[in-house]
Amino acid sequence: MFSLFGWLSNDLAIDLGTANTLVFVKGKGIVLSEPSIVAILRGTNKVLAVGKEAKEMLGRTPGSIIPIKPLKDGVIADFEMTEKMLRYFIKKVHNRSHLLRPRIIICVPSGITPVEKKAVTDSAYQAGATEVHLMEEPMAAAVGAGLPVDQPSGNMIVDIGGGTTEVAVISLAGIVYSRSIRIGGNEMDEAIVQYIKRKHNLVIGERTAEQIKITLGSAAPLEERETMEIKGRGLVVGLPKSITVTDTEILEALDETISAIVESVRIALERTPPELSADIVDKGIILAGGGALIRRLDIRLRDETGLPVTLAEDPLSCVVLGAGEVLKNLDLLHKVKIS
Repeated sequence: MFSLFGWLSNDLAIDLGTANTLVFVKGKGIVLSEPSIVAILRGTNKVLAVGKEAKEMLGRTPGSIIPIKPLKDGVIADFEMTEKMLRYFIKKVHNRSHLLRPRIIICVPSGITPVEKKAVTDSAYQAGATEVHLMEEPMAAAVGAGLPVDQPSGNMIVDIGGGTTEVAVISLAGIVYSRSIRIGGNEMDEAIVQYIKRKHNLVIGERTAEQIKITLGSAAPLEERETMEIKGRGLVVGLPKSITVTDTEILEALDETISAIVESVRIALERTPPELSADIVDKGIILAGGGALIRRLDIRLRDETGLPVTLAEDPLSCVVLGAGEVLKNLDLLHKVKIS
């Protein structure tokens, strides 16, 4: 019976992100990638939708339905909703089977506090896990990017997620130096919302801001001018209207956020031990996370640091792929998990 239970218990790796949650099943790969959003009925906490379905409701719900983002800046802001969301995703991955109680690796920011660690662990146990291990996101991203993390050489990873940016120098399966700032893709969206409001007297929603970021966003000037028509509500008369924005405007809107990320990388480089610095000069910096997809970010970082900068092969999935790799290698799990 024990061996049958072990066979049924498909181990999971979860990248519990501020913007998106990804789930990796041992032996299957990434089986789920959905927004970290829960829609509930006001006054009852009854869950109406989770993930993609809930994201579709953002900014379009009647007063009786509330879309909630249970994670903020990479950590749990709403324990109950996180547990409900995790339970939903685990059941969805395991075809709603109640028999399965998987072992789970969950990726968390490197700056996580003991209270936040407990909240994540408790949520996973409440959602049906039989064993929970936490792993720092930059370490998972480094493994997912194919870096030799257990070798005695320095590797620098910059993981830009929805709520946090993690900069870490890794050697011998440990994080030698890490810096976690609560700035990421969501901060970029908010910067665009505020810029459009200030410059064009137009109120737009966060989904529109995200679309602008994806379409026009860049960290350095583009070679050719690009424009995009956007719609929102005018501040002056309060009526719907549309305007055209340019890539130059969005570059200006994002500059402060991108500069904060670049500054974090510079600080990390200044505080890296000399021997590992020499390795980073040779190997350069690896970019991972959804925020790394901002165009010309690699070029801006290269110009500011003088180091080679490489985008990971699959930036969006790097963290969960790394945690999935660790699921297969128990020796590595014991080296890289955090207590």
